[in-house]
Amino acid sequence: MPASPSTARAINDRLALRLLQQEGPLTATRLKQLTGLSRPTVADLVERLTASGLVTVVGESGEQRRGPNARVYGIVADRARLAALDVRTEGVSVVVSDLVGQVLAEASVPIGEGTGTGPAVEQAVALVERVAKAAGSLGASSPPELVRGWGRLHTVGIGAPGLIDPASGELRNSTGLPAWHRRLVAVLQERLPEARVLVENETNLAALAEQRDGVARDRDTFVLLWLGHGTGAAVVLDGALRRGASGGTGEIGFLPVPGTTSLPSATDCGGGFHSLVGSAAIAELAAEHGVQARPEGHEPHAAALVRQALASPGSPAAEGFLDALAQRLAVGAASVSAVLDPGCVVLGGEVGQAGGTELAVRVGRRLARISPLPTEVRASALGGGAVLRGALLIARDGAQDELFAPPPSR
Repeated sequence: MPASPSTARAINDRLALRLLQQEGPLTATRLKQLTGLSRPTVADLVERLTASGLVTVVGESGEQRRGPNARVYGIVADRARLAALDVRTEGVSVVVSDLVGQVLAEASVPIGEGTGTGPAVEQAVALVERVAKAAGSLGASSPPELVRGWGRLHTVGIGAPGLIDPASGELRNSTGLPAWHRRLVAVLQERLPEARVLVENETNLAALAEQRDGVARDRDTFVLLWLGHGTGAAVVLDGALRRGASGGTGEIGFLPVPGTTSLPSATDCGGGFHSLVGSAAIAELAAEHGVQARPEGHEPHAAALVRQALASPGSPAAEGFLDALAQRLAVGAASVSAVLDPGCVVLGGEVGQAGGTELAVRVGRRLARISPLPTEVRASALGGGAVLRGALLIARDGAQDELFAPPPSR
């Protein structure tokens, strides 16, 4: 059955908006070329989108043509404000952007291990409020109905450790994680009742960011190994993020592997893969080889150790440490490869970024020796910042899905 005129218009409008979001400002002629639509159809959709306040004239282009300059159209970026949070066990980072992802303000706050739930939540919420206000209010072109609390936040994306319930989309109780994590999500929803709050596992967000903006842009199937304070994995198969029946896909820290002294339990990943490549395990391995390092800024200690070792080429201590770490990582990657055959493993997190191509090459060589399946190993391009980038992406996608949706038929 052919689409009705209103449905066809809605499809065309969304296509044009997605192109403007991906490509940036475009002329009507360029929109015609990219969409394959007729000139009158493009003229109509541009008129509709301009009248709706989603698109505006942002300039002119006439250098390559005769006659009057062509108008260049772009998305009205200040139509909505978005917030992204990276919630870690040791603190929170916040970014506020416009509708097209341009960062307007950002900040972080450390939260001590002994901080109670109430004070920790208040510190994090105060940070979000402060960054949102620092980003400024929306422009005059924004309709009153888009005002949604502090700094007029429209959508908030949150990345947090732990499992996300596939049915409810809520952060589940997880052993070993601070209680303030779940409370923070609830408080933000209370303080911003009109804003859309989206929560996703931090490693899944890192994979999304690497797929959209990082080293996995050319891959429909890959696995990201998160190497930071904790250990995790994200699985992308045929372009889709896989969460599993309970949201636990990628809990690789619990994976039983050779080289540990015990087995993990249902409540403790000690004895699993985490015992080999978690931040504490990396520090112990470095100490065994005599490698020391002083972190720079907020750099995690494990990442500093890897960076320092790579800065000491030819050192027996550094070489021994890097080889041992690469062997441990290859063991986990081989287990993942044997089950999923992803063809590509990305070493993510701060440690993966610190290790760079050199560590990825070492892991790849060892993986090739123990796995019959060809698997490329790549270093993260985004490192620890991938979680915040991913949270901003889901916030932007969520806001655009709502704002770009066709109005209900009457």
